[in-house]
Amino acid sequence: MTADTVILNGRLMTFDAARPRAGALAIRRGTILALGEEADIRPLIGPATKVIDAEGGTVTPGLIDSHVHLFMGAAELSYLSLAGICGAAALAQAVRPYAAAHPEDRVLMAVQAAYALLGPDQTTTRQALDQVLPDRALALFSADHHTVWANTRALEMAGLLHGAPVEQGAEVVMAPDGTATGELREPGAYAPVLRLCRFGGRDLLGMTTGQDPEPPATEAERAIDRAVLRQGLAHCARHGLSGLHNMDGNLYTLELLADLEAAGELLCRTEVPLHFRTGQSLSRLEEAQEMRRRFASDRLWSRRIKMFMDGVIESSTALMLAPYPGLETCGDAVFDPEEFTRVCVAGDALGFQLSVHAIGDLAVRRTLDGFAAARAANGARDSRHRIEHIETIHPDDIPRLGDLGVVASLQPGHAPRGGIAPPQGLDHRLHPHQLATAFAWRDLRAAAPRTLFATDWPVIGVAPLETLRAAVAPVALSPAWPEQRQSLHESLKSYTCDNAWAEFNEGRKGQLIAGQMADITIFSQDLEAMDPARLAEASARMTLCGGEITHAA
Repeated sequence: MTADTVILNGRLMTFDAARPRAGALAIRRGTILALGEEADIRPLIGPATKVIDAEGGTVTPGLIDSHVHLFMGAAELSYLSLAGICGAAALAQAVRPYAAAHPEDRVLMAVQAAYALLGPDQTTTRQALDQVLPDRALALFSADHHTVWANTRALEMAGLLHGAPVEQGAEVVMAPDGTATGELREPGAYAPVLRLCRFGGRDLLGMTTGQDPEPPATEAERAIDRAVLRQGLAHCARHGLSGLHNMDGNLYTLELLADLEAAGELLCRTEVPLHFRTGQSLSRLEEAQEMRRRFASDRLWSRRIKMFMDGVIESSTALMLAPYPGLETCGDAVFDPEEFTRVCVAGDALGFQLSVHAIGDLAVRRTLDGFAAARAANGARDSRHRIEHIETIHPDDIPRLGDLGVVASLQPGHAPRGGIAPPQGLDHRLHPHQLATAFAWRDLRAAAPRTLFATDWPVIGVAPLETLRAAVAPVALSPAWPEQRQSLHESLKSYTCDNAWAEFNEGRKGQLIAGQMADITIFSQDLEAMDPARLAEASARMTLCGGEITHAA
């Protein structure tokens, strides 16, 4: 028997306890045929076998990003990025040429705006944005995607200048004069602005409502959206990703991805949930069942329900046990506990995996309470319910993850110690006692049955090596922040084996083992030989999904 493809001269990290290391492997018909050293694999080379020289680079199972917003991230590849921009002059210098180059946009959208965009202690208001671009509608997305700042023209066009009713947990921030300040918190507030942007808000419907375009998208709009998703998938594959767990979802996104799958263009295996929003009827779970029934291939599937419990620390909307320092608010609850528990019990009873955005310590506690209620009502099962982010947690709640079998889904690049966000960006938002278990990677890894790593793209870039660097070579902070450094091996395990387990695909992917899917990432360097602080200087030299090359540098 000959192989379709062989990889030689690699440093294979298999995540298989029986054979943790190897130097070469062979692939046949989309699965791994054999592993070993070069002498073991060379006999499997035939006249038609493709031979890949890894050139001494690390070879791992295909990386899986367990928390992305694919449609949104793909769309934002074409938007103006304000990363690193600070000050009104720098903002104007970036925005005005972009505006001139895009006269067709009804609302100009820029992304990656910092909360301190205009400088320390400066609030971004509609009037300040009017000075930047007085004659056109302008909207700026915060990097975490929980806040949009809009100028007067954009607010007028969206019908928000004088406020508007919004769902629980969202807010159109108002000034004393009865007009909007320009700050729109959470999707329930900023969705009207997004509908006026380049993609009609279709790219964010999976997050803002979890429902499909209304009226239904035209075939021309679907073609535009398929092209955007195609670009986004190629972007992910270039960074070594063979799998994605989407964190917003609707039937429309699945239909677009199914079209790409049928055309052989779904470069990453992708899981898409139903996004259940507060105030929606439990009858929406019938839609989740339809999504699960219709989409169940190896490349595209839907078996999960996603919810938001709170906002983010930066805008003081993450839900906390105690008020924020110097503020009266404890944050904003997206769900009332009773409503959230009803959804958890009903979704769990139908056999769905649940994943919940919970950043504040009270949000995490309420999420654990909901999962506990589901277990009490329906009985214990291998649910693998997930909490996304867990940026703060009360020490009493850490062991509950293990007790309830709850998976910790973390994004090292979000942490102040990650070297991507400002290192002192959260100190004024957290009490000293909260720092001990803020972004508590080591503690959570010890407690949870599995720990997942991801980026939350496009909150930060989808590049796994940047996230790995954040985890294994974190920035030194004050002694109030305990050490949470991760090893390279456990970080890569979280990106491969553990992420595959979280999607119920252990035994099929996530390890380099004969018989598993030939999803493989080949890096440009031997990662274990590198200075951990320089990991991001490496790159994905090649990505394979099902034995097919989806990216080659």
